[in-house]
Amino acid sequence: MSKLIQYHHIAIRTGNIHRAMEFYTVLGFAVIERFTAGITLACWLEGLGTRLELMQVPLPRPAPDAFGDEHYVGYYHLSFRVENLENLLNQLREQLPEPPKVLLAPTPQTIGQKNYRVAFIQDYDGLPIELMEIL
Repeated sequence: MSKLIQYHHIAIRTGNIHRAMEFYTVLGFAVIERFTAGITLACWLEGLGTRLELMQVPLPRPAPDAFGDEHYVGYYHLSFRVENLENLLNQLREQLPEPPKVLLAPTPQTIGQKNYRVAFIQDYDGLPIELMEIL
């Protein structure tokens, strides 16, 4: 019997791979490989202890509202731990040509015995991204 060996990557479909690469690069990822998947452009990015695959979709449709629709079922969001939430949000506003939409402003949250400050932003294709700072 075969078994899973190791996590490899998360794949994200995008309407504009160049804008998506710029967004995730500012978050701390680096493009390590560019390739084609069928007729579309694709790339792998590494950073923050994980790997992302971006795939450009021809004739993209808007993503479902995973954050705003409480009945949505499926993959919900990426989550990243950050050193300083306010500094990162300011960095994104300064370094990106179009600042990300803030879905949830920084909010205190207790999970188990730890206190966090949590915010949700949206990438350029509408994917919710959670940012968590341990207090």
